[in-house]
Amino acid sequence: MINFEPLADVVNNGKNFLITTHVNPDADAIGSEIALYFILKSLQKKINIVNYSSTPYYLQFLDPDNAIQQFNPEKHESLFSEVDVIIHVDLNRCSRTVKMEPYIKGSKALKIIIDHHEDPEDFHDHLIADTSYSSTGHIIYDFLEKTKITPISPDIAIPIYAAIMTDTGSFKYDRTTPRVHRIAAHLLEIGVNPTDVYRQIYDESKFTKYKLLGRGLESMTLFNDGNLAVMTIYQKDLAECDALETDTDGFINFCMGVEKVVVGLFFLELEDGFKASLRSKGNYSVHKLAALFGGGGHRNASGIRIRNHKMYEFKDKIIEETIIMINKGYDEVQN
Repeated sequence: MINFEPLADVVNNGKNFLITTHVNPDADAIGSEIALYFILKSLQKKINIVNYSSTPYYLQFLDPDNAIQQFNPEKHESLFSEVDVIIHVDLNRCSRTVKMEPYIKGSKALKIIIDHHEDPEDFHDHLIADTSYSSTGHIIYDFLEKTKITPISPDIAIPIYAAIMTDTGSFKYDRTTPRVHRIAAHLLEIGVNPTDVYRQIYDESKFTKYKLLGRGLESMTLFNDGNLAVMTIYQKDLAECDALETDTDGFINFCMGVEKVVVGLFFLELEDGFKASLRSKGNYSVHKLAALFGGGGHRNASGIRIRNHKMYEFKDKIIEETIIMINKGYDEVQN
């Protein structure tokens, strides 16, 4: 159970806030940032949101004030020494802010983490976290419900709903509890239009994304008697399809839709390395698998990002370790 009093004290007493999240932010990251922005705005605080990555086009509707800025060292260096509080949402490792990390760690500002992932790094003053939550947006909702620090306005409800909806896989993942549905219902009562939120995130994709998806589906390969599905996208695929890295969001789900598959791997070649998305069913812990390669996340959804190395240097080893994990068996892996 989270004690929200430290966060309430900081929100009430702080004056100048910086909000940030992980590289390549998803809807939980952006939604949590914008919900916090409107909470702090209602309390007449000074707020800056600075992210290392740009906001994906399909999430820009969550930021009606265009409050999110993309990190620029020349523009933002002094900001880290000016703010009272830095709030990190949907991440618990400072390295996930990439080139912002030294500025964050060098700042004397109070540092807060609001997150639901496992194995947090110790770079914070206050950790507002619980891995049983469906999303970071879910934590922010509970913060508002328990502290009553400000009413939940439609401006706050929409990004919280987007955060919860996407991180529960549209309410189909394990952490979709009766309470999560009650929260969603409350947010709809406040004014959220679920059809509109879903449409803007999932049904307004650029054609280039579907061209890229075709490449990904063509690359899909099954291993270990069909228990493991692997999809791969290379830089040349992005270039030839005129697509963006963010267009690959959700590709891993196609791996998990194949019969008999219990673990899916999605590899994406980057200009400075690669990343791998890991998904699993039941008690197969891809979190433990990701940790072998410096990654992390949740039991059934984790990620690995390795810089300054070629994908081929690690891909076969990750597949090999995944097969070993699967073959240990359902019961053993959960321990």
